[in-house]
Amino acid sequence: MNNWLGLEGKTVVVTGGASGIGKHVVDTLVAAGADTVVVDLNVTTGETMDNAYCVQCNVCDPDSVKAMMAAVIDKYGKIDALVNNAGINMPRLLVDVKGEKPEYELSVDSFDKMFNVNVKGLFLCAQAAAREMVKQGKGVILNMSSESGKEGSQGQSAYSATKGACDSFTRSWAKELGKYGIRVVAAAPGIMEATGLRTPAYNEALAYTRGVKPEDLSGDYSKQVPLGRDGKLDEVGDLCAYLVSDRASYITGTTINISGGKSRG
Repeated sequence: MNNWLGLEGKTVVVTGGASGIGKHVVDTLVAAGADTVVVDLNVTTGETMDNAYCVQCNVCDPDSVKAMMAAVIDKYGKIDALVNNAGINMPRLLVDVKGEKPEYELSVDSFDKMFNVNVKGLFLCAQAAAREMVKQGKGVILNMSSESGKEGSQGQSAYSATKGACDSFTRSWAKELGKYGIRVVAAAPGIMEATGLRTPAYNEALAYTRGVKPEDLSGDYSKQVPLGRDGKLDEVGDLCAYLVSDRASYITGTTINISGGKSRG
């Protein structure tokens, strides 16, 4: 498997790589032999995490992103792929019709937080990586989208909108950068197993926006997902490892659903 992917010696940067889906992507890439870089607010530059090199970065800050990319190039001399994974989700209703929880109504503050990380951060990291990849004449940018970006999601309209932007960036950047040997793709997970990032406060917010109790959020996967189960985080890791490898060398400008058949293609 590792030899088939040919990731040995490839330098792959994963934003938001210290936890959640990003951590599983990092672990998969490390196992495949890639020189993997964890980019996250919650790491210290120069330390290692499970055989991955760490660089601290705030993806919303242009100077921090530039410094991060400089640190990667200083360490490895190149960047073969960027997994643009850092993201934030804050469940919010457009209008709190019941009027019981105004804090769960979409505000300028919550809107800005999601768009800063999920859209501005995506753009800044892609731009910094693309500048280096153009010099190299090759590279892959993999943006982490979501099923909700295609389907919409009750109580998560702003988050869904950021992922719609992610898909649109992916298509446009692929057209701009293809002539320089750079592929741009996206992966869109659907219902996934718990990442460990969901707090009781997050579950309370999501439950309120959907009119259910927090304990009833999971639902019946056999009814929601054609494959009858939630997705595994390692399955997302496997998809990402494939997409950044040369085995996917003719895939660009598209978003690959990994949703068990729940979302449209």
